[in-house]
Amino acid sequence: MLVGLGAVSTTFIAGVLAVRKGIAKPIGSMTQMGTIRLGKRTDGRTPLVKDFVPLADINDLVFGGWDIFEDNCYESAKNAGVLEDKLLDALKPELEAIKPWKAVFDRQYVKRLDGPNVKKGKNKLDLAEQVREDIRNFKKVNRLDRLVMIWCGSTEIFATEAPAHATIEAFEKGLEASDVAIPSSMVYAYAALKEKVPYANGAPNLTVDIPALMDLAQKNGVPVTGKDFKTGQTLIKTVIAPGLKARLLGVDGWYSTNILGNRDGEVLDDPESFKTKEESKKSVLDFILQPELYPDLYKDLCHVVRINYYPPRGDNKEGWDNIDLVGWLGYKMQLKINFLCRDSILAAPIVLDLVLFLDLAHRAGWSGIQEWLSFYWKSPMHAKGLYPEHDLFIQSMKLKNTLRYLMGEDLITHLGAEYYD
Repeated sequence: MLVGLGAVSTTFIAGVLAVRKGIAKPIGSMTQMGTIRLGKRTDGRTPLVKDFVPLADINDLVFGGWDIFEDNCYESAKNAGVLEDKLLDALKPELEAIKPWKAVFDRQYVKRLDGPNVKKGKNKLDLAEQVREDIRNFKKVNRLDRLVMIWCGSTEIFATEAPAHATIEAFEKGLEASDVAIPSSMVYAYAALKEKVPYANGAPNLTVDIPALMDLAQKNGVPVTGKDFKTGQTLIKTVIAPGLKARLLGVDGWYSTNILGNRDGEVLDDPESFKTKEESKKSVLDFILQPELYPDLYKDLCHVVRINYYPPRGDNKEGWDNIDLVGWLGYKMQLKINFLCRDSILAAPIVLDLVLFLDLAHRAGWSGIQEWLSFYWKSPMHAKGLYPEHDLFIQSMKLKNTLRYLMGEDLITHLGAEYYD
């Protein structure tokens, strides 16, 4: 189940349908194309991830979701302009059959969007009950065994913890009172957790990252993960920054700017929504470079992030990075990166992997924050008292070691001493 049937969701759905028909490859998906080494390098055991762990088969996936616009998935995908008409036309009957349910939406939290396909209710608790009914109906009508909910909607205005977020009881009272501190995303997350449905937060919104909903996830035995899909510029940062740190090269400044013209870009043109995204994107370097441990290299780092809404570019995001480096004896250097990417093309395989891995975690009896899925997030959720791990390579090792642990295989440390004994 997808909250928001826009560019990301329709690219994901169309992609899965295309892979099923054998007309495309699931490039970018660890669950479908990734391998995992087992045992020693000399053992020659490197199965596909999907052959190693008992993931759901993509042929068994059924799609549904909510959106503020009434377009079916074929119409929405055409409007998004991500995929070619030839591919969409080959999938037209299946895409047309997926029509959005009425959405929980309030322009107070996303100011640059509005649409007609919106639920009405006496309060936010009533709206949450309507979402729960949608979930139950979807499961019943399609005779499904298990469900997963992924937020693929817009970035909401910046929010911090409030009294209504402290406990489940306070949160439910807040729902009944339509507390302003409870945005639409929290209504969906609450509904999912009450129905014992795993939840992933694809935006930088606060959402499930509050005590009340974390307690509810633990109480109901539901895994959660987030937040903010790691695509585009931040993906590149989590590749480049660990390399610079590993070589102990200093960084004086990192200037990042983006242009994009999709619905996400329009939403982020609002300063309050941009602040939510900015906090997510800017935290990456602080945690990777650890200036408190390496003050000579990073304590005065100037990190600037800009996002500009530019409609002609559509979903084809372009990111520029200028990195001012410091090398041996303080000599200055520069690194410049120009990444012309497609935002939804990078996000779609993430959605697929999260659906399958969250379902796996739920069946394994895991609940609460799934830190092993940090690999997919700009701003990974983490336990109190811990710092989040942003290094893409450490995240990849953590994910694969978790799968080894789940299946009773030895964890891999890359020490390698056994080859030289």
